Amino acid sequence: MPKKGKYKKDFRNQKGTNKRHDESPVKAKKHLGQHFLKDEKVAQDIADTLSLNGYSNVIEIGPGTGVLTKYLLMRDLDLVAMDLDEESIVYLNHSFPLEHPKILEKNNKFKVLEADFLKYDLQQLYGNEQFAITGNFPYNISSQIVFKMLEFKEQVPEFSGMFQKEVAQRICEKEGSKAYGILSVLVQAFYNAEYLFTVHPQVFDPPPKVQSGVLRLTRKKDFKIDCDEKLFARVVKTAFNQRRKTLRNSLKSFNLSDNIKEDSIFDRRPEQMAVNDFIAITKTIANDSV
Repeated sequence: MPKKGKYKKDFRNQKGTNKRHDESPVKAKKHLGQHFLKDEKVAQDIADTLSLNGYSNVIEIGPGTGVLTKYLLMRDLDLVAMDLDEESIVYLNHSFPLEHPKILEKNNKFKVLEADFLKYDLQQLYGNEQFAITGNFPYNISSQIVFKMLEFKEQVPEFSGMFQKEVAQRICEKEGSKAYGILSVLVQAFYNAEYLFTVHPQVFDPPPKVQSGVLRLTRKKDFKIDCDEKLFARVVKTAFNQRRKTLRNSLKSFNLSDNIKEDSIFDRRPEQMAVNDFIAITKTIANDSV
């Protein structure tokens, strides 16, 4: 991962030199937060972020016009493309196979599903099998997508995709930065986070008003944390909800004993706390006897 504040200035297809599909077969809907990717090279680069080590099931969220879908299907995997947009679903089920018959001949393990990822029961798809998640995520729900992914971390060894640049950076940021926050800690407790490259607005239809960033999360080999996970999440969220205060003040709702509050760790602010520090303080709170 690049050093703090040293994120790669890649700007894929900044000058529009890569192959693109400028005529979108599906109209982007503002209420769904759709910005369809047009750049073939960016799509291929996102598809290549998945290692497929130890799994073959992949969910693509928000396939839209199938630009990323096509490159995913060029790999040896079982793909479920999930979208809420009925027009996209119709296109992917009917026109897309006619436009790319050779790709689908090589990989017929392809299912299009009209569903809301945030509400869908993923065990209906995979039971207890491992699966990865990728996509050009709708920016208005991208954080919620990450939170739901964390609920299935035992089954999700890899996660990659396109976010608003600042959100992608925040997820990958380390302690000591103003961008470091709830998502940073909760994700990095279980995953190694890499910010991969930045993408210019002009490669989307319509172009967003912000830059975009692609990240990859790889689950740690030992992803079990040495504390109660629900309490850990509560401590992290409570601390960052009052991030300007010291932990002694922001964690008052836990009714800490005077003896515990004397620990110097409570003099810190949340952005100064590494993931392991939050694990340690969660254990301290769990063992505190008021």
